[in-house]
Amino acid sequence: MELSVPLLLVIITLASLAAQWLAWLVRLPAILPLLIFGLILGPFTGILNPDALFGDLLFPIVSLSVAIILFEGALTLRFDEIRGLGGVVRNLVSVGMLITFSVIGLSCWWLLGLSPELSALVGAVTVVTGPTVISPLMRVVRPNAAINQVLRWEGIVIDPVGAIFTLLVFEFITLRQEAGSELHLLAIFGQTVAVGLITGALFGWLLGTALKRVWFPGYMQNFAVLAIVLVAFGISNSLSDESGLLAVTILGIWLANMRDVDVSDIVAFKEELSAILISALFIILAARLDIHGVLTMGWPLIALLLVIQFIARPLCIAASTIGSTLSGRERLLLCWIAPRGIVAAAVSSLFALTLERSGYENADQLVSVVFAIIIGTVVVQSLTSAPLAKFLKVKQRKPKGVLIIGANTVARTIAHALVKQNIPVLLTDNSWEYYRLARMEGLPAYYGNAWSEHAENYLDLSSTAQVFALSPNRHQNALAVYHFSHLLGSEKVFAIRSGSPLKGRISNESARFRRLERLFPEDVTWNSLSSQLAKGAVIKATRLNENFGWLEYMEKNSGMVPLFALPVNGRLISMSGKTAPALPCTVVALVQNEKSATSKR
Repeated sequence: MELSVPLLLVIITLASLAAQWLAWLVRLPAILPLLIFGLILGPFTGILNPDALFGDLLFPIVSLSVAIILFEGALTLRFDEIRGLGGVVRNLVSVGMLITFSVIGLSCWWLLGLSPELSALVGAVTVVTGPTVISPLMRVVRPNAAINQVLRWEGIVIDPVGAIFTLLVFEFITLRQEAGSELHLLAIFGQTVAVGLITGALFGWLLGTALKRVWFPGYMQNFAVLAIVLVAFGISNSLSDESGLLAVTILGIWLANMRDVDVSDIVAFKEELSAILISALFIILAARLDIHGVLTMGWPLIALLLVIQFIARPLCIAASTIGSTLSGRERLLLCWIAPRGIVAAAVSSLFALTLERSGYENADQLVSVVFAIIIGTVVVQSLTSAPLAKFLKVKQRKPKGVLIIGANTVARTIAHALVKQNIPVLLTDNSWEYYRLARMEGLPAYYGNAWSEHAENYLDLSSTAQVFALSPNRHQNALAVYHFSHLLGSEKVFAIRSGSPLKGRISNESARFRRLERLFPEDVTWNSLSSQLAKGAVIKATRLNENFGWLEYMEKNSGMVPLFALPVNGRLISMSGKTAPALPCTVVALVQNEKSATSKR
């Protein structure tokens, strides 16, 4: 039975939601469930045929979606961050990227018999890993800090850098068909690149100026950014074919590096939009995949995957880590982990559609090979990386760090007290002022919401053992509690009491959240701590043992508020005040400042 168009669109929407939810539930990169759902709806059951459903609209839909995805990725490339990276990461996104491109391209030509053009495109597209597949893998593998930093920053930086490189390779290949001579080719290629660069830079400057001078009201800002991105894409393509993707990528990079332009709200909006686009787009693209074409490649395709895993990546790491302080075991794990993700799948599908429209023979093989590489790298590395890290003894020791939601005065004061006890801390806040104060005080901090997709990709939780929600905003605490309870387990997530429930709203409060408001004794709220700190109270740590135990400590410090107990070689424990801590331990408590108390008397 042929389904109606509205029903098929509903099915795509529900499948996108189900795939994202399943990825969240089982803590896997979302790309795998999305591909599986797309294959089920397309090749396996025949329910969804994107070419018949969208017709001539398929190409512009995919093209505009990829433009938005590339723009959102480009917004993360800040030159000041690149300058602060270690040499290994810089090598990986330059020399290492070229090595990966060369090895995969030559292997596709030799093993699969693809044309030199398609082989080069496969090699270019698959240089990109990306944070959307690296971050979930890092939470499972938990490698040591050196490996974690290299892999995370490689994924973050190579996302836009690799996209630009891939676009240049694609434009060179497509323009070669139109050129009558090598000189003509260089002229057309130079024109296309120049149009993309100039258009992207011009619209980036115009958009940044508009944002700085507040030409758009707040409620129109995100819509205006989206509209200008699409306008830049359209104008660039009209001036020179295939230059639009380069233009929007340059636009995003320009905007990210323009002074006095805050792109945090834009990034948040683009994350939500990209999540919707990516989910639906992957269902559609996977439904177009030619499974028979993939299977007919047989052993040569498996040989290509082995080359990528055991030759391309090790050569890339070997060249990129020359002279570094990484150990041999650390380099071996780096050789193993390089899953391909969202940019590779989306861009390869768009390139294939473009080549098909130009009458290029066997263009569909590009998608088949790239999707096979994505599935192979993600599945194999997701299943084997954690055991390999353990075998190589480069898995991080049992973490003891604390992620603090909030960078307000209470949160910063508690953070300083934990740092003095050698507990790693990381503060997060969506208030720029609080974030700035935390950084000025020497505390590591993340600006933004800790439960956002940006934090999901860029916030390093590898050393986090517990989460303390210390915001005065109950709603923010609740969102953090729900998010991290799923990631780390509810026994590792605590929220401070923000006061009594508002009258008339107690029925609307989640009982689950109220149970997790168990940080410190029952009568301690964020307001009470803030008030006492403002009056001169301080947080002090005291060592307890058999000679000076809990009762002696309470007698000497009447009126103190116990906060934490830190056993010897143990994990930080939030104290309820009802039971004595096991000895020996260190008690961290809020006590009245002696000078302040004396002055009051």
